[in-house]
Amino acid sequence: MFERDYLIRLIAELGAAIRRSMSRATEDKDPEDAASMLEAAVGTAVDMDAETLLSLAPESISTILSVSGVDPRVTEYMARSLLLAARYREEAGDQATAALRRGQALAIAQAWGYQLSEEDGEALAMEAFLADQEAAGVFGEDEGF
Repeated sequence: MFERDYLIRLIAELGAAIRRSMSRATEDKDPEDAASMLEAAVGTAVDMDAETLLSLAPESISTILSVSGVDPRVTEYMARSLLLAARYREEAGDQATAALRRGQALAIAQAWGYQLSEEDGEALAMEAFLADQEAAGVFGEDEGF
């Protein structure tokens, strides 16, 4: 029960961070800060320093996450967050970091056996994903965001 509660809280916190970053990108028109917020949330979700984790090559990040025992249910949120961060980095003009984030997201998805596409990096796709997760009760009864 404790592990389930922890996982629900972790996913809900990650979902809330995703929404805050999307607001930063659209309402505040600050895609660079929105990307930074997503990257920090990914680090927090796996209890690792985000800067160190996200400096890794795509192949290495999935290996580190696998060895560290990250719950597979968290990895999809991470991958989608990194894909959205890539989109925001592109909007901010940082093509190199955008390419790295995209590669990291796709490597995580491949390592855990689910498909992501470029379209999944769009804010509307993330909104739809979060809405589907909330409707499915992933965030628990009182954990909506």
